[in-house]
Amino acid sequence: MRAVIQRVLRASVTVDGAVVGAIDEPGLLVYLGVTHDDGPGEVAWTARKIWELRLLREERSASEVDAPVLVVSQFTLYGDARKGRRPTWQAAAPGSVSEPAYDAVCAELERLGARVERGVFGADMRVESVNDGPVTLVLDREASAP
Repeated sequence: MRAVIQRVLRASVTVDGAVVGAIDEPGLLVYLGVTHDDGPGEVAWTARKIWELRLLREERSASEVDAPVLVVSQFTLYGDARKGRRPTWQAAAPGSVSEPAYDAVCAELERLGARVERGVFGADMRVESVNDGPVTLVLDREASAP
């Protein structure tokens, strides 16, 4: 599982001209990618890391200040552009694997206490954000990693 986490002042996701998810205060914008063998261990680890990492101002975590989290699915995080000019998406899990994993990460964040906003899985989305810092972190969790 791979997540790109950005500290934002605000962020929103629009699908077909309608805002489907938004945070209007400082929080985290998370782009989430899923690979083929991601399971419950990766879901739990990723959600906990997102919620507890000290990325906000004054080295505080979203959990410490009850900051909102906007989670957007993004299979392109597993794109590989090392060869040629056309990326391959072979490492990205198909929707039948990645959509339940995406939903599970959002649900686990909510279980941990997060206020979660979402994009729409598989939709053509327009994401707007005002980055704060900027602070951006890439989280990678290999399947079966400790």
